[in-house]
Amino acid sequence: MSDKLRSKARKSLEVSPETDHKLSKTPPNLLDRAKKNKAVFFACALLVFDAVLVFCIIAYVPYTKIDWDAYMSQVSQFLNGERDYSNIEGDTGPLVYPAGFLYVYSAIQYITGGLVHPAQILFGALYIINLAIVLFIYIKTDVLPWWALILLCLSKRVHSIFVLRLFNDCIATTLLHAALATLLYQRWWLGLIIFSLAVSIKMNVLLYAPSLLLLLLKAMDISGTIVALGGAGLVQILLGFPFLVSYPVAYLSRAFNLGRVFIHFWSVNFKFVPEPVFVSKAFAVTLLILHLGLLAIFAHKKWCKHEGGLLKALHSAYISTVSCFPLKGLYAYGTTSKTLKEEYIVTTMFVGNFIGIVCARSLHYQFYSWYFFSVPYLLWKTPFPTLLRIALFVGVECCWNVYPSNSYSSGILLCIHLVILWGLWIAPPEYPYVDENSSAKQKIK
Repeated sequence: MSDKLRSKARKSLEVSPETDHKLSKTPPNLLDRAKKNKAVFFACALLVFDAVLVFCIIAYVPYTKIDWDAYMSQVSQFLNGERDYSNIEGDTGPLVYPAGFLYVYSAIQYITGGLVHPAQILFGALYIINLAIVLFIYIKTDVLPWWALILLCLSKRVHSIFVLRLFNDCIATTLLHAALATLLYQRWWLGLIIFSLAVSIKMNVLLYAPSLLLLLLKAMDISGTIVALGGAGLVQILLGFPFLVSYPVAYLSRAFNLGRVFIHFWSVNFKFVPEPVFVSKAFAVTLLILHLGLLAIFAHKKWCKHEGGLLKALHSAYISTVSCFPLKGLYAYGTTSKTLKEEYIVTTMFVGNFIGIVCARSLHYQFYSWYFFSVPYLLWKTPFPTLLRIALFVGVECCWNVYPSNSYSSGILLCIHLVILWGLWIAPPEYPYVDENSSAKQKIK
């Protein structure tokens, strides 16, 4: 009886059995593809819009002289043969960046002749490249609604950092995002090499290091992680070789100085803290303990939740290494044993960096580029309503545009950071691994 009714229904709707079969086989992710296509189209429009905006900024907004002359002076001393880091200085002070900084800005000096306007054009192109990489990451993870991607183009301060200040933070940030995009394809070796190149420009990239180490241990075993880290370390040795063979102590103490004390006046973070306390070692140690503690708590309760906690995850990695040792040679180390979800990779990296930002004793204005491009993502990972997310985004941007910063803007910024961090804490933990069966089915389709 049901077959007769189905046959009559087909005839009345003039749909053949073949057509009905095809309709029943319509891919369930067709709507997702249309949604992603809309996001891609909107991202392309944003790139065009921002390219025009960057052109107008360069053309009509006066350049702000801060570090460019110091960069060019330091590069000139390097090109003239100086290899002692303690002797390389600029008008803003001694050189405090790793060797990659000198190579990159030597190339920029060669291309631009040391002139500001051509350098602004170059950094404008760098801004668009970085934005394209970030948009790719956002579309790949599909965390934000397509319209919210515009938030990535709305920072007055970040535009200024790139095309009006020409800071090396811009290059380090772009390389970091390129490394992150590479990790989304499970290319851990290549991603770690690009990450090491970013560190060679400025050490702030190391804020991502704890999260990256955890991801490596999850994707590979301990031996593979050690070999991959060795490759990243080799990059640092090769870049710093001219200085390491000449004046190693001067290079390591200047380029990788973890104990630097920044000027209280220029800090955007913790400006409400009295200066004697701000520059004290006790305050620095307290923030370091808080930083490490928050990383450990998030790793134990959020990032390793599905393994039973951080210690069990590390123990599993150790057991995996020991059990597989007789079965494979060194040539196999570093290969991916588990596939991590793209969203889990980005979330772990962005949250780990954000924890470092919250606990940073000093944040100068250019440091905003360290985490601005992750703010919309982090906000949409919280369970907050959309209006609150947008309000928090606007609040962060407004605080960074108060010049000079004061106790009120600094205190409000810290409060907003803590609200975002709380939202990330109460959000449900993500399952880290890709289902091999579902991924195999997608490949077959």
